[in-house]
Amino acid sequence: MLRKVLWVGIGLVVLAVLAGIWTVWRRPLAALAWYERSSLSRAGLTQKFQDAPTGRLSVWEGGSGQDLLLLHGAGDQAGAWSGVVPDLVARYHVLAPDLPGHGASSPLAGPLTIGMMLSAVESVLNPRPPGSGTIIVGHSLGAWVAMLVAHSHQELTARLILIDGGALRGEREDLSLMPGSRNEARRLVAALRDPGSPPIPDFVLDDVMREARSGAIGRLAASAQDMNRYLLDGRLSEIHVPVDMLWGGSDQLMPAGYAKKMEAQLPAARLRVLPKCGHVPMRECPESFRRALDEVLRQPPPGIP
Repeated sequence: MLRKVLWVGIGLVVLAVLAGIWTVWRRPLAALAWYERSSLSRAGLTQKFQDAPTGRLSVWEGGSGQDLLLLHGAGDQAGAWSGVVPDLVARYHVLAPDLPGHGASSPLAGPLTIGMMLSAVESVLNPRPPGSGTIIVGHSLGAWVAMLVAHSHQELTARLILIDGGALRGEREDLSLMPGSRNEARRLVAALRDPGSPPIPDFVLDDVMREARSGAIGRLAASAQDMNRYLLDGRLSEIHVPVDMLWGGSDQLMPAGYAKKMEAQLPAARLRVLPKCGHVPMRECPESFRRALDEVLRQPPPGIP
């Protein structure tokens, strides 16, 4: 009887391992998201849900101190910040939402707009009293939304930290975020990463194509014409909030020249370029990004003239 129970147990373990291998092979991006979100929980964040104009909004929350809001990029989810959350929860009250249509946040279908991203983030910030001073850290699309929040709600924003993104028109219209073939996916991924980083396996490129077509990026692309009214070209001087920028020096989607253009137009801005990092430095070079973010947060923000 004992031997039978042991063999059943071993069989279940083998099946679980095989199922895990199959999931990683067929849906590597989903497997990564699951791992990262589990890491948020282990770091002390709790997933909560709140009502927003866009529907149910998933917000990971934990720690104590000054509010620090983390906004992820397009097609991503709150787990993107899992590498820096353990440091942050020791000093800040961390809020990491899944933006609308991303992660576990509604809506689960239909087009997504920048306005939806903005209204959802406003719903997270609005309960906080004016002058309470939230630090907003935004990556890519999240950086764009962070700048819109600071532009409209200076009273709620203490400072911004922008990572490889902003509210100016992009410069690489030749790069499609929705590759239609493995070669196009490989070209896109190469533009997002340092040339010295390990190559991305073909099964991951295949998942990039699947997610681009059916995921949040494709749903955002459906409202591309609406995005223009949320650009701040020629209006960055209206953002009277100190801004730090952490930028991957190898990012070809949002090159460092884009960041320098923002730095020149913002009233108070400071740029730090991370060598050998691409568009998503928190994943490609996590240790150097973690150190850089910690150093920026410990420095006084750039002064407003």
